[in-house]
Amino acid sequence: MTSTDEFAAPAAWPTAARLVARWLDRRERIDALLDTLPRNFPPTERARCQHLVLGVVRHFGRIEAALGRLVAHPPRFATRAVLFVAGYELLESANAKGEAREGHGAKVVHHAVEQTKALASPAEARLVNAVGRKLIEALAVPVPPADAGAAVLAEYFSHPEWLVRSWLTQFGAKATRELLEWNQQPAPVYARWRPLVAKDGASPVIPDFLKPTRWPEMFEVESGHWAKVEPLLRSGQIYLQDPSTRLPIELLAPQAGEKVLDLCAAPGGKSLMIADAMKAGQLVAVDLPTARIERLKENLSRVTTVNVALVQADLLGEIGSVLQEHELPPVYDAVLLDAPCSNTGVMRHRVDVKWRLQAGDFKKHPRQQLSLLHAAARLVGPRGRLVYSTCSIDTEENEHVVREFFLSRAGGAFTREKSVISLPWETGHDGGAAFLLRRKA
Repeated sequence: MTSTDEFAAPAAWPTAARLVARWLDRRERIDALLDTLPRNFPPTERARCQHLVLGVVRHFGRIEAALGRLVAHPPRFATRAVLFVAGYELLESANAKGEAREGHGAKVVHHAVEQTKALASPAEARLVNAVGRKLIEALAVPVPPADAGAAVLAEYFSHPEWLVRSWLTQFGAKATRELLEWNQQPAPVYARWRPLVAKDGASPVIPDFLKPTRWPEMFEVESGHWAKVEPLLRSGQIYLQDPSTRLPIELLAPQAGEKVLDLCAAPGGKSLMIADAMKAGQLVAVDLPTARIERLKENLSRVTTVNVALVQADLLGEIGSVLQEHELPPVYDAVLLDAPCSNTGVMRHRVDVKWRLQAGDFKKHPRQQLSLLHAAARLVGPRGRLVYSTCSIDTEENEHVVREFFLSRAGGAFTREKSVISLPWETGHDGGAAFLLRRKA
């Protein structure tokens, strides 16, 4: 819940409103939008600004529906953004009861009115005052009953209705409700402690602000300790990633001395995990020459025990000839294909994904994923392993793609050995799927 003291620090709030206005206007990716924050932004205000922006996007559908019933003609983006940020703060105060909630709501509205005078105009401030007071009660609606329909669930939990209907068909009412509730919670920050040891061979000392989890080498980062986290990131001792990322690597089971190929490798978190597991051997990371390549280069630079090569190429192009040009092996003992997907398993982290998805994506993505899987299969040596993985929880991108692969001629050269599906409301971390396929001798 927002405290009244936070209203005394104005920098975070108006900056968040400006970013929300940009998002409403251009629908930029949220991660790119937040990257535009000034580098000298005070850490506490940066955190508060990010919290407000992510909160607005996470609850966008519910706030938009409430405003739509209160405002016949939407105001310009600057004023609309003020109403959205205020709307999110009202949702934050939902746990308060009676007069406490109403009192806090009045403070939220008053603050929004004052901000509008600077961000927009005094005339628009009067509109914010009138609409904001009605918004207090418009957002104070009860949680939908267990038998609520898709439209009601979609509005309350801020998801596209077509997506909620799809999940109801796939998972049923109870699981869909748990998934929607899961997606609406802010995501914890997890760090993987890399298996580094001191020069004297002593075990590393884990700082107190890294809390152990039930997943090996994975720790939850307590909030308020970023200044202590940054040195560990720079030194390479930790890498920020969700526990779900370990699933395809565990299936791949890279071994010392092997030749391993990581396809669609950027930004490189899984490449780093593969190298740490191998300890010796050769790792080749491949991805398209996009802006994410710089992150991949940075992460690969932290690998010291494995021979590493970075190849910028299109897997669906002449990948074989590109590998030959780089004097790299034509086939590998183990190949990871972490395919581009809808990201439906990671909506807690990528809060704008649900607003960018289209129903047609679940036809487009599987076609591309199947093509990538065929291309990856050609790079697997005899008795070699191929792991196909996504961060989607939808069957169209997982089971259906693997099934189509095995119905093809290329699939006849492989056997399916194992698979793992992470449904986040069950596993307690991001969702996704991974399938271990092995080439026959």
